[in-house]
Amino acid sequence: MHESLLRSAKGAVPLHAVKAADLKPWLAARPKREQDWLKAANFAAKDGELVLIPGAKGLGGAVLGLGKGNDRYALAQFSEQLPKGIYRLADIADGFGDDRGVLAWILGTYVFGRYRKSGKRGAKLVLPKNVNGEDASRIAEGLFLSRDLINTPSNDMGPEELEDAARRLAKSHGAKISVIAGDALLKQNFPLVHAVGRASVRQPRLIDIQWGSARAPKVTLVGKGVCFDTGGLDIKPSSGMLMMKKDMGGAATVLGLAHMIMSAKLDLRLRVLIPAVENSVSGNAYRPGDVLQSRKGLTVEIGNTDAEGRLVLADALTLAEEEKPELLIDIATLTGAARAATGFELPPYFTDDEVLAKDVMQHATEVQDFVWRLPLWRGYESAVNSSVADINNSPSYGFAGAITAALFLNRFVTETKSWMHLDIPAWVDRPKPGRRAGAEGNTARALYALISARYPAKS
Repeated sequence: MHESLLRSAKGAVPLHAVKAADLKPWLAARPKREQDWLKAANFAAKDGELVLIPGAKGLGGAVLGLGKGNDRYALAQFSEQLPKGIYRLADIADGFGDDRGVLAWILGTYVFGRYRKSGKRGAKLVLPKNVNGEDASRIAEGLFLSRDLINTPSNDMGPEELEDAARRLAKSHGAKISVIAGDALLKQNFPLVHAVGRASVRQPRLIDIQWGSARAPKVTLVGKGVCFDTGGLDIKPSSGMLMMKKDMGGAATVLGLAHMIMSAKLDLRLRVLIPAVENSVSGNAYRPGDVLQSRKGLTVEIGNTDAEGRLVLADALTLAEEEKPELLIDIATLTGAARAATGFELPPYFTDDEVLAKDVMQHATEVQDFVWRLPLWRGYESAVNSSVADINNSPSYGFAGAITAALFLNRFVTETKSWMHLDIPAWVDRPKPGRRAGAEGNTARALYALISARYPAKS
């Protein structure tokens, strides 16, 4: 259980959260001393408005305004801002307390302190009687793992360091892990992973984690692990490179999700595949106009070396399909076009499985880890064709870039009925309670809810 939670404690300070529309009747039910204090503070229950209430000896309580109640994780503001002490959830608006309130509290405690001193937040929360805290803790731990990996700059988070993180995770859950690195990628037929990563002094590799009973339903997660992306010979401008430490956000997100799944002991056989590379510039870098072989057997014309993520994913998806998983999901920071289409708060997903499409939207909405479906529009299929090879990694068609990227990946997924591709930012650009500006494992909570519902742990 997370260190900010307590099973029980005496004298915990009560925390309240109220919507603006409910303020008048809520306030009328409070003790007169609290009414007078809140009125004197002009408390209007605006979104994010936090008022501390004095007690006979020190802090007597705190009230958080929820505004219209749109942000169901607003209670993270308590753990972000309250002073050291022991607290309990008291009068909380419906839909904000219990498990969700506990998760919000934990999310508010996140600090990335690898490179500078930052004291731990001293606030502790007593668990509500109907919440055990374990599931909220594992979800938060998975997200914190993803955030830490993404926030770490590329000098300390290259392919080898990403492998180390995967090994630590596998060991902590008793999972098997194997890694193919360097020229061994060619010998074992992962030519696209090798081609993208060969220009770097940091060897490319394919990380393969396996966990669970071989007899259980197979679920495979594939995460893009481009630890830094210069753009290759089609080099990015400096402004475009500035945030490229997060280009391994798909890999970080699947590792965080894997932690949630394994910690919950869901009834499935999990496989995690991460092609980990650095897309660099040197004399042996792959070039625009090259035609490369893939594990699938399809030849790929390189229209742009900055469209490298779909190349490494292609080989990994081909490997994933070889054992015919029941569910195959890939997560990647794949296109700027996805951000242009839906922004940072609404990552698009693509699938032809209508049941899967409906389920993921339902769970994403329930846990408020929002996604939005974009189509695998077959009218754009011709855009990914090549005149000299089977397929081109960078269509000359200047529109619908997120869709054409998904269609490229779909050429390498031909046997799996339930496949979904998510194009995530792995970043928060507009901070909210529990979600500071910076790294984020977008879609991990939604996918954990989906997978937990489909493959619950055996009782």
